[in-house]
Amino acid sequence: MMEAGKGILRIERLGFPWITRDPFLFCVYHADAYPEGDAAFGPLTSLGGRNLGNDFVLKDGWRMYHGKSIPGFPVHPHRGFETVTVVRKGMVDHSDSMGGAGRYGHGDVQWMTAGKGIQHAEMFPLLNQESSNPLELFQIWLNLPRKSKFVEPHYSMLWKEQIPVKIFMDQDKRETRVEIVAGSLEGSKSPDPAPNSWAADPENEVAIWYIQMEAEASWILPPASKGINRTFYFFEGDQLMINQTAVQVDHGIDLEAHQPVELTNGAREGRFLLLQGRPIQEPVANYGPFVMNTMEEIQETYQDYQKSQFGGWPWPRPDMVHPAEKGRFALHPDGREQFPPKIL
Repeated sequence: MMEAGKGILRIERLGFPWITRDPFLFCVYHADAYPEGDAAFGPLTSLGGRNLGNDFVLKDGWRMYHGKSIPGFPVHPHRGFETVTVVRKGMVDHSDSMGGAGRYGHGDVQWMTAGKGIQHAEMFPLLNQESSNPLELFQIWLNLPRKSKFVEPHYSMLWKEQIPVKIFMDQDKRETRVEIVAGSLEGSKSPDPAPNSWAADPENEVAIWYIQMEAEASWILPPASKGINRTFYFFEGDQLMINQTAVQVDHGIDLEAHQPVELTNGAREGRFLLLQGRPIQEPVANYGPFVMNTMEEIQETYQDYQKSQFGGWPWPRPDMVHPAEKGRFALHPDGREQFPPKIL
């Protein structure tokens, strides 16, 4: 842990996953340099030497995770929280127990409320057979308060074309770029999150911002309200000055949210993720894919899942992927199909 300075509460080395603060439960950063894909969307190379089904070792620059032929996370359940999946590179194929499906990536975001229970699969199809298939994404778990643990499951697509971007130039014309996945910044507001989300109430000041700073760029991060938790993740670059404190890359910084903070980037482009929100301040009991308030509720959740399978699995395979020609889309449980907006 590095020494904290003015406006800084704590500085910690980034691990896998990243440490988060209430109302966030979890944040994991996936960066995989996948090779060419084969005709079935898996890696066009040998999978020998991998612990298939539980491959989290970065061998040859990539991992299969829980996938056995296609990388990703085959069908698994959730209850009691939300997943926000921010994809910077590559594609994700979504399928769920409500009949929902989709393919999204290259700046798109999926916001899914597990609520009372859902099964879904998140696969990483290697669609390019002629060259590499780099993947980069953040998956963020946002808690639900007790009153919302059993809401109906729901998912929304926040297409790249709908996510506002704010550009700030310092006195030397160096640029800071902020993509507003959740929250608002200087008059620009994100698309609406899922309707039962903790983020749906503006008073909770939930923000998810993806930030890029040019080399040596400066920017003043504006304050939020007192009592808001704010963490700034520095995952690419070399050094960042926060007020007068030097922070090296691969660190998470808990900030005093009600204080403006001067950021001055180092000699390389810097990339950052900001997570902030009003804490829910309720007990958290989590076990694997379930997050409730008590361990008794966790036990009840396991019993419910064994009985109902949270609606079952309507797809022909646990690691469901969609046809290569499908492109980016979202199929909702009511049969409504959605596509990214066309920007003229």
